[in-house]
Amino acid sequence: MSRVILHSDANSFYASVEMLRNPALRGKAMAVCGSTEDRHGIVLAKSEQAKKAGVKTGQANWEARQACPNLIIVPPHYDQYLRFSKALRNIYQQYTDQVEPYGMDECWLDVTGSQLLFGSGEEIAQKIRKQVKRELGITVSVGVSFNKIFAKLGSDMKKPDAITVLSPENWKERVWELPVSDLLYVGPQTTRKFASRGIYTIGDLAHYPVESLQTMLGKNGVMLRQFANGEDTSRVMPADYERGVKSVSRGITCTENLTTTEEVWKVMLELSQDIGHQLRMYGLAAKGVRVYIRESDISCGLAKQSRVLFPTQSPLEIAQAARIQFIDNYKWNNPVRAVCVSAFDLVPKDTPVQITLFSDDEERMRRQKLDDCVDHIRERFGKRSIIAASLMGELHMPDDGRNTVHMPGMMYT
Repeated sequence: MSRVILHSDANSFYASVEMLRNPALRGKAMAVCGSTEDRHGIVLAKSEQAKKAGVKTGQANWEARQACPNLIIVPPHYDQYLRFSKALRNIYQQYTDQVEPYGMDECWLDVTGSQLLFGSGEEIAQKIRKQVKRELGITVSVGVSFNKIFAKLGSDMKKPDAITVLSPENWKERVWELPVSDLLYVGPQTTRKFASRGIYTIGDLAHYPVESLQTMLGKNGVMLRQFANGEDTSRVMPADYERGVKSVSRGITCTENLTTTEEVWKVMLELSQDIGHQLRMYGLAAKGVRVYIRESDISCGLAKQSRVLFPTQSPLEIAQAARIQFIDNYKWNNPVRAVCVSAFDLVPKDTPVQITLFSDDEERMRRQKLDDCVDHIRERFGKRSIIAASLMGELHMPDDGRNTVHMPGMMYT
């Protein structure tokens, strides 16, 4: 029997919650933005009216005001968004115990075993849509399909407050004509690579030679082709499933454009301080480092990853790996607006490693002890109690966490 998977996505989630908090905002062009006290924040969410006026998620505040001069900007209230997120999941769990979050406002639901109780997948989606509107006062768009990838695609196809069914019988005629960028995990850089090979639609990807995709993107290319052919078999995790920590990331939208490698390096080093601290808290070390750069033209950027010689918790080693990727690959066509550093392929910090003839193991041990000492001082006296001299002065970073960049799920190549 074919699986029945739903993907429920709360429409303009942050903005919808703010309109519930302040009904005077309803029907108006409004946006939830970070750093509303100055012009350097970005748009986190927007109303339908703001969207029609040209406001886009990720735009700088000043760009959003240029697109929509009468835009109403409000600051985020994350505690309220968390409260509504939990309420949404409580509703979903009335229909199935297989509820897998995908961010604060999206969830997959496997309702295959719930149909005898609640009806078909489409009927369950309708019940959820009506219940959310009635009990929470916000709307959701729901995709119904036989796998997670197409359920997510369906929830994006029709908004707001809508249901889209992609069945085993109709999915090819509806999915293959869509732009390849609509497929989950196909980011801007991968889209550009596909376009250079004549892959513009999901159908193009589905029929492209698998050997060529493997050469282009490795195993990720093969996986994306399987997705395009409806061959996603990944399961929806139970509601009580606890994921292991797969990566630790820190990203920021800078208060000013970065125009030199040195400015970017300082931001990377500052971000890596938090990453190193988190790795110590988890008792983990990273075998790989990713860097994501967003240019001042937010549609452009860089995404690269590399392995490090030894598993590391060192902020300096993580930042240096990110810097090498940046220097080797960034072309400086535009200034840099946002920087994200991520430590991945995590292993327990005491995992045995094979030393080499060309590494200074004693120096690494001394560096590790120094990093541990610095971390303890910061825990006791505050994050800024001891810092690298190079991080003194203006870093073009906001003082609070509201401008943290939550990088979209994307393929790093």
